[in-house]
Amino acid sequence: MQILLFASAREAAGRGALEWPVPPGGLSARALVHALEDRYPRLGPTLRASRFVRNGRYLEDLNVRLKDGDEFAVHPPYGGG
Repeated sequence: MQILLFASAREAAGRGALEWPVPPGGLSARALVHALEDRYPRLGPTLRASRFVRNGRYLEDLNVRLKDGDEFAVHPPYGGG
């Protein structure tokens, strides 16, 4: 699965994209967010304020199952104006 990180999420992880292995049965978006925080501790505060997108659609429920081939994006709050 490809994970895209934008804005402050990219800065916290030190990269804009990650390849993430997905177990055969998939994993929940919630489990992925926790795993990202474990692997990239500086990403934790950003993840808690972010919205998540799977295959171009915002997730309302983090219990949704992700599978190999999905694209998962982390969209932290954006500033500007």
